[in-house]
Amino acid sequence: MSQKPLKKYRIIDLTNVLSGPFCTHLLANMGAEVIKVEIPGSGDLARQLGADPELNEKGMGVSFLAQNAGKRSVTINLKSLVGKELFKRLIETADILVENFRPGVMARLGLGFEDLKLINSSLVYCAISGYGSTGPLKYQPAYDQIIQGMSGAMSITGDTNSTPLRVGYPIADTLGGMTAAFAITSALAGRNKSDDEAVFIDVSMLSCMLSSMGWVVSNYLIAGKIPEAMGNDNFTASPSGTFQTGSGQLNIAANKQEQFENLCKVINRSDLINDPRFRDRTSRLHNRKELTLELEKTLCEESACFWQEKLSTAGVPAGLVLTVPEILNHEHLKTRGMVGHYDDVPGVGAVDIFRPGFRVNGLTPQVESPPPTLGQHTDDVLSELGLTNAEIASLREDKVI
Repeated sequence: MSQKPLKKYRIIDLTNVLSGPFCTHLLANMGAEVIKVEIPGSGDLARQLGADPELNEKGMGVSFLAQNAGKRSVTINLKSLVGKELFKRLIETADILVENFRPGVMARLGLGFEDLKLINSSLVYCAISGYGSTGPLKYQPAYDQIIQGMSGAMSITGDTNSTPLRVGYPIADTLGGMTAAFAITSALAGRNKSDDEAVFIDVSMLSCMLSSMGWVVSNYLIAGKIPEAMGNDNFTASPSGTFQTGSGQLNIAANKQEQFENLCKVINRSDLINDPRFRDRTSRLHNRKELTLELEKTLCEESACFWQEKLSTAGVPAGLVLTVPEILNHEHLKTRGMVGHYDDVPGVGAVDIFRPGFRVNGLTPQVESPPPTLGQHTDDVLSELGLTNAEIASLREDKVI
């Protein structure tokens, strides 16, 4: 398998903020050429978002840097007639278009799927939105937290005292982007020379969230069990959750009978194995609180680090509860090559950027070029379309680009 299996594909990226940019970020790391089309003067809203105010002022916010490396930035005013024609010329050269506008926006611009497939009969058009392009909610605006709440995810996050609680990062946007990338690559994989009609992919962030909640949703659909917030406890097994030790917290997932028995042996509590309250899986679920109290009596005698090593050696899944800085500095992540580095990002300087969470033939994918400044590649891309320097200068003067 090639390290860059998508290198023959050109993607036109009309997306903003996270769901769409994360989708094209994944595809770029697998070799696709991504041309990011942005609004002249402002660009992707993510350019103004992030924890560093100075970078936000420069239009190179951390939120933008995180998922736009390897892309080329072109600015086009899609509200102008000339800009629309220019965009259509770009579509003629493309394999894929990704956009995350509210449904109907592209059609009103005369650039919807029905319009663009007349220009490029084999175009893969992927639209990502909060609720999808059909249904009574399709025109409602939606950000990540709105979808988290609508999906029911917030109702099962936290415990009885804190729910409803949002997941601590934009999980709905992220899942939307991952789903879109999967759908696009699937459409490409299924193509052959005699069957390459235009394809419309409709990604709903709400549907993506529910799809990812399969066990929780199915417990209700099939077993009639209404999902509830259980904090750090695993609703499928016990002992499986977060436990207090003598120093720090430790996640333990002794989901199998043999893992439970090994856990008890490691902490010198073999008496719990035959205790009627904890003897089998069902009993342990019914008596979760009592079992947690018994386990923590011994776990509090040593540190989380001590118990993680002992339990892991015995085949019991256990892991420290770490902060983001702690895991980023962990030796395991360093050996996996998860953090990429760029020495000289225009207007920014040196930047570390997280790479995709997989490896291909032993290597973690990384694009060669850093995140682009706004419109950095406009002249180059338009020249490739056949425009002269004079024509490009005229477009800039007319504020088309």
